[in-house]
Amino acid sequence: MSDNYETAVFGGGCFWCLEAVFSQIKGVISVESGYAGGFKENPTYEEVCSGTTGHAEVIKIEYDPDIISYEKLLEIFFYIHNPTTLNRQGNDIGEQYRSIILYNSRQQKATAEKFIRNLSNSKNNLKAIVTEIKQLDNFNKAENYHQNYFTFNSSNPYCQIIISPKIKSFKEKFGNLLK
Repeated sequence: MSDNYETAVFGGGCFWCLEAVFSQIKGVISVESGYAGGFKENPTYEEVCSGTTGHAEVIKIEYDPDIISYEKLLEIFFYIHNPTTLNRQGNDIGEQYRSIILYNSRQQKATAEKFIRNLSNSKNNLKAIVTEIKQLDNFNKAENYHQNYFTFNSSNPYCQIIISPKIKSFKEKFGNLLK
């Protein structure tokens, strides 16, 4: 990792959806799917899905803050998932699908809190935001078959029905940020 690069860790439902969007953004160097926010060391996908590890499906974004800001990453994150549903994104139900921001600095924490405050106070937001903000203790990379899932499985029905519309919507709103 370059000295100039920073990391952001977000969870907002299935990590495949988040990874597919964030990997297309200028200034994003890499995106890894994984697990964080729980208490079990080195959990497997099956353990996380069981709901017994406390982990959420998350992505770790390595980015260049000279090209894209943490605030812009937050804006995209809140645009592509529903931060008002507790432990759920669409048909994905369980604590592992919760909306979560895992910060790795006081600045990230303060920025995320301010962003959520502003979003909560906006006239467009009618429901309470339930996004958890928590310090990143550790990130466990998901199994290899989860990495770049959409890229390698775009014809999969889940990808077509769930991920493709998110990407389309993202491109329409944030087209100027595409690589």
